Amino acid sequence: MHLLRSVLHTLFMAVTVVPWALAVLIAAPFLNSTQIYWMCAGWLKLAVRSGELILGIRNQVIGYENLPVGSTAPAVLLLKHQSTWETFCMPALMPHPLAYVFKKELLYVPFFGWAMARMDMIHIDRSKRAQAFNKVVEQGRRLLKQGTWVIMFPEGTRIERGQKGQYKSGGTRLAVETGAPVIPIAVTSAKCWPRKAFIRKPGTVEFSIGKPIPSEGRQPDELMREVEAWIEAEMRRLDPSAYRDV
Repeated sequence: MHLLRSVLHTLFMAVTVVPWALAVLIAAPFLNSTQIYWMCAGWLKLAVRSGELILGIRNQVIGYENLPVGSTAPAVLLLKHQSTWETFCMPALMPHPLAYVFKKELLYVPFFGWAMARMDMIHIDRSKRAQAFNKVVEQGRRLLKQGTWVIMFPEGTRIERGQKGQYKSGGTRLAVETGAPVIPIAVTSAKCWPRKAFIRKPGTVEFSIGKPIPSEGRQPDELMREVEAWIEAEMRRLDPSAYRDV
């Protein structure tokens, strides 16, 4: 049953992304960046809703009150990364436009990547590290000023359930450079959608939003250690069975 549901959800996303992406490409010249974002976020909301109906995956969000208030209030969101699910969910769950920092190769994915290329996000060339970070700061500062929140996965890639990757300081460096607060977020998506797994299981994914951590006067590495400590402690609280042998 789980396999059948997973196949149906994959087919649903594949079938719906094509007309949605084409609509974005056609409409993009006539829309501003915010309108394009919410148009693309509409498909992500559809993907999440179909995940609820077809896969039986439910989201539970803890800590909405910790998000900054105000249309131009800046924030750098730093998330635990366990699966594709949170990548789809965050634009569907957050009240502000988000700008992901991602590798430019994703822009070449048919339809999905083509639509992403029309969005005001930060795509980088990982082979040029110094230039890549300069681009993150330059574009991140502009986006934060206009009320778009920058979202990054500090471990860099999807991590197995119950495991911890190496936290990199790029997100906190951006926060320190721009003065934006950091919002740590723990996510238990691997309980339902494991890393690199095709078969997904029904259940509840918790998104726990931590209190804003001021970045002014902080050192990026020291700030990232605080973010890491909060996320990993929260992961153990939310999903204790996954950490019994760790």
